[in-house]
Amino acid sequence: MKTFHTVAELRTALKSERLQDKRIAFVPTMGNLHEGHMELIRRARKEGDVVVSSIFVNPMQFSANEDLERYPRTLKEDQALLESNGCDFLFAPSASEMYPDGKRSQTQIEVTGLSDILCGATRPGHFVGVATVVTKLFNIVMPDCAIFGNKDYQQLKVIEDMVRDLSSNVEIIGVDIARAESGLALSSRNGYLTEAERNTATTLYQTLLWAKQQILEGHVSYADICEQAQQKLEAVGFKRDYFEIRAQHDLLTPSEKEKRLVILVAAYLGKARLIDNLTVDLP
Repeated sequence: MKTFHTVAELRTALKSERLQDKRIAFVPTMGNLHEGHMELIRRARKEGDVVVSSIFVNPMQFSANEDLERYPRTLKEDQALLESNGCDFLFAPSASEMYPDGKRSQTQIEVTGLSDILCGATRPGHFVGVATVVTKLFNIVMPDCAIFGNKDYQQLKVIEDMVRDLSSNVEIIGVDIARAESGLALSSRNGYLTEAERNTATTLYQTLLWAKQQILEGHVSYADICEQAQQKLEAVGFKRDYFEIRAQHDLLTPSEKEKRLVILVAAYLGKARLIDNLTVDLP
């Protein structure tokens, strides 16, 4: 695997691959990689002839009171993991390489509406940062397809809408959530959890399963299901952010006739903000 730190170097390396008509699969990350990321790399290996990943802790998607400075940076360990799982090229730029004018881009991409709900409501500006940096990375790498995890369900929808609206020639592929044996969704932020909190964190997935069962059993008061779920989480020590049942395709409040639902949760446990989701397809 070759690692590049500048846009010019990566573009030069990929130009020769593109001239050979090779299909380029791209996996953007913020590093501190785990098995969930490796699932994305392995999927990219199946989808493309050349696998490119990026590691960039994007300052634009962190607000002033969030964990930008303490977000774990583990480049050497990440490089070893990527290489052993079939990555060909790693792009690991500095903030100044991505944002020459500072920590933000003067040109910003916003997917209106979808960026303002759920995680966007409590993290204003977050999805502008995501959409902007992903657009920049797509322009740099020019991939044929890009692989994202379904754990960040709202992020995936934002990127899908952005690609559609901008007529970008990138196929977006979502990959199922990777979970520990306990059911806890794998996340770099799990590293913030103490051992006791990690045991408690499994309640997040258990509560999603409970809510899904309520829906499958025919309970249609989604607001009541969500409130009961919040109470279950608070009872074991979570601080609520949101627990919502939405339509899969647009993340809006579903009508009674909606058959394809997604249950989404974000909650704080100690220093960690954890997110997870489950889809529900009704008969």
